[in-house]
Amino acid sequence: MSVNKAIIVGNLGADPELRFTPSGRPVANFNVATSSAWKDKTSGEKKEDTQWHKIVVWGPQAENCSKYLQKGRQVYVEGEIRTRNYEDKEGVKRWTTEIVARDVKFLGSKGGGGGGDFGAPNDPPSGFEETGGSDEEIPF
Repeated sequence: MSVNKAIIVGNLGADPELRFTPSGRPVANFNVATSSAWKDKTSGEKKEDTQWHKIVVWGPQAENCSKYLQKGRQVYVEGEIRTRNYEDKEGVKRWTTEIVARDVKFLGSKGGGGGGDFGAPNDPPSGFEETGGSDEEIPF
């Protein structure tokens, strides 16, 4: 048995980008920032580290993310870590690691903060279930 599961709670660095595969299947991409803070033991200085996570969402959930998520919005993402390769515009082989989301929950309002606006009139239900897509289908 093996497990490949990632859970991220953080803030969007930019609005999601929605695209469609040649067969018309929606796919959204966005980046989520997570931060940790600590006090340096030797200097006593406060330190902070921010990590950026590439998120890929497929199907109707991708369209909902594109419609309701904006830069700064706090989000919960649960999915699977995937590494894939592709050729860039110059023909150079590149590698990328991303989280293929299975569940996305919209938290807080734009600009962060936790919990408060689950019932806002323009918000969808808090989570959407969707099976992931094939790496060959990503149109970029």
